Amino acid sequence: MTEPRPVALITGAARRVGAAIARHLHTANYDLALHCRHSRRELDTLTEELELARPGSTLALQADLAEVEMLPDLIDAALERFGRLDALVNNASAFEATPVGAATTAQWDALFASNARAPFFLSQAAAPALATSRGGIVNLVDIYAERPLARHPIYCMAKASLLMMTRALALDLAPHVRVNAIAPGAILWPENGKTTTEQQALLAKVPLGRAGTPNDVAAAVLWLLRDAPYVSGEVIRIDGGRSLGI
Repeated sequence: MTEPRPVALITGAARRVGAAIARHLHTANYDLALHCRHSRRELDTLTEELELARPGSTLALQADLAEVEMLPDLIDAALERFGRLDALVNNASAFEATPVGAATTAQWDALFASNARAPFFLSQAAAPALATSRGGIVNLVDIYAERPLARHPIYCMAKASLLMMTRALALDLAPHVRVNAIAPGAILWPENGKTTTEQQALLAKVPLGRAGTPNDVAAAVLWLLRDAPYVSGEVIRIDGGRSLGI
């Protein structure tokens, strides 16, 4: 009898780092429930690509993670489609500047909804299925969860909440569910862009002297989910040594 493939739900999976995680896990024989908010065209393109490689291996889900009452439906849909859940990757994230003096409550709500509240309530909804499969959760935090970024206090606060959630759930969901986080550094430049001068100034702070790639993050996600059975409550920094502060 063929052993069932593991199943992962990835939020924000249509583009950028999320899509790289999806491709990496799919290559490692995971079936995938892939979530997007607005990027449905990109998500459909990704699922078509993955379905060509292995038919019947994906489920596309579209939802606004700010609608907290709908979050259990994402877990239920994955379970209905695949019959199990082995991994939750909380990748979806909002990012914008909120300088003191100009920040709004709407920005607070949006940044905390995607970066802290949704990951918690998705994890809560997924916990019973993950306990059954002895699965894991990986949260995408940020190096700025521990070292704040100027003009982005609310984003940094939300990511710090996600980091603490990682450690708290690693304790509360043990021994059956492992919970870890990845803190990327310079992997992809923000979509609103940085000048060449700004990019060079940032990379000058990276001991390895270069930006990373989405595949660096994806490989770490797979390691935490598949190859690190005695690791929980940890934050893996994928930042080229930047957090060393030299």
